[in-house]
Amino acid sequence: MRSSLRFPKLSTLLSLATGGAIALTLGLNLTVRLGNHWLDQALQGLRLQDTPPTVDVGTLILAQIREASELTTAIYTLETVVPTAQSRQWAGLTIGTTKLLYIAHGEVKAGIDLSQLTAADVQVTEAGITVNLPAPQILDRKIDVERSEVYDYNRGFLGLGPDAAPQLQTLAQRETLSQITLAACEQGILTQAGDRAEVAITQLLTLAGYNDITVTTAPPQDCTT
Repeated sequence: MRSSLRFPKLSTLLSLATGGAIALTLGLNLTVRLGNHWLDQALQGLRLQDTPPTVDVGTLILAQIREASELTTAIYTLETVVPTAQSRQWAGLTIGTTKLLYIAHGEVKAGIDLSQLTAADVQVTEAGITVNLPAPQILDRKIDVERSEVYDYNRGFLGLGPDAAPQLQTLAQRETLSQITLAACEQGILTQAGDRAEVAITQLLTLAGYNDITVTTAPPQDCTT
């Protein structure tokens, strides 16, 4: 009498074992992937991140303006005749006088000393750019020695006046500088320099690609100093 109990074939057992191994492998892979994803999410806030690059526009504009160093916007020239004299005395009496007549060509330059500009003077907002320039001032004053000359030099009767040509010429040049500076101030050279500086800086920033530009200058100080 044969028994009815049957054993599965070897091929069937191998198939079941292989299927179980594959399922186990897939399950492990899924677990590892889920674990890695969770770990990435957990470490996301701890990673180093680079912020978007920014530009300090105010400092950039300040550097562009400062490249000009001194902005000369007004020049005043003057030709004048300056007489000078020096006497020689003996026992309280003048025995001779030397006279020198000097024809001088002078020049006065006024503008803005841009080295005085600070970061606080440049404001950049959504509305535009505002630049507050320092007060205009006398930047330079000089005598054109090539065009200036001693027109007349006379030591008086019998040449009794002192031989003081160098001293009298120096005195004439010093007086010339005072005269041309005073004349330039009376003609409003500092006001002109301030107005032209505003126009020049506005044009500079416009060419650099900026819009909505406002440029102002501080009131000028004492012109003759």
